[in-house]
Amino acid sequence: MCSSPLFFENSLCVTCRTGLGYSRDERQIVPVDLQGRYVDATGLIWHVCRNLDLSGCTWLAPLEGGQCFSCALTRTRPNDADAAGIANFPVAERAKRYLIAELDELGFAVVGKDAATGGDPVDGLCFDLLSSTDRNVVIGHDEGVVTIDLAESDPAYRERVRGELDEPYRTMLGHFRHEVGHYFEWQLVEKGADAGLLARARELFGDETVDYQEQIDRHYSDGPPAGWEERYLTMYATMHPYEDFAETWAHYLHICDTLDTAVHYGLIGDERGSRSFRELVTEVWVPLSTALNAINRSMGKDDLYPFVIPAPVLDKLEFVASLRP
Repeated sequence: MCSSPLFFENSLCVTCRTGLGYSRDERQIVPVDLQGRYVDATGLIWHVCRNLDLSGCTWLAPLEGGQCFSCALTRTRPNDADAAGIANFPVAERAKRYLIAELDELGFAVVGKDAATGGDPVDGLCFDLLSSTDRNVVIGHDEGVVTIDLAESDPAYRERVRGELDEPYRTMLGHFRHEVGHYFEWQLVEKGADAGLLARARELFGDETVDYQEQIDRHYSDGPPAGWEERYLTMYATMHPYEDFAETWAHYLHICDTLDTAVHYGLIGDERGSRSFRELVTEVWVPLSTALNAINRSMGKDDLYPFVIPAPVLDKLEFVASLRP
């Protein structure tokens, strides 16, 4: 294989035409032979995921003709006759792969629900990627099942919804990061072994036992409380303590991944191991995101990170960062 740059979604080197796959165990893009096989350092043979042509998946699977770990987390996908759903499917699967790779990098354990493959039917995670062409799809999380509306893969649709909800940011990856935040709050805070975490979460985010439907109704009838910008990242975070946590979690992942990319490309030095997350945000992230916003404006684009982080949110981000193993 040549020394040309490779990117996360490459299935082929555009210079030397070598086939490629992503080895999750090694967290590396690796070469595959003409039969789509890769032999890892321990001698195990891996195979190109069977969904390469369906969803553009470049990850490696343990069995020939099998699915990779990320694809196996998808419990439901559009049927083959649903042209719109199948067209939108690859965008969602790509976002999910980015999510899983980042969770791996940060050390958060990702376990599926399929007991046959070593998963946990009760506490595991899975995804229903549904097409709203034939049903009413509500994006959400329920006991380890994350539901995503594939219509959000369409930029025109997503932008229309973003405008209707007066949101500064709306992406498929953002949906995945937000919804998996609900899952990890459920696992690490509510069901975690440290009772002090739940007490601290309630101090920061509020009492999660308040009626969710009542809070939704209040939010959409009255809007966010006055002065919300001083305590929350987004208007949506004001709706319920669960949503505040999930929004904070999503931004924690946004910041971690962007800083990792900036370090990789030499835009900033790697100070992640020598500073608290609060310090990383105030001393590294804020200057970097300000510069990136200015670059976007120079191109006539919207701000890359159109958010202000008030002091109470720094406490929330620090709490989420403390959940990292």
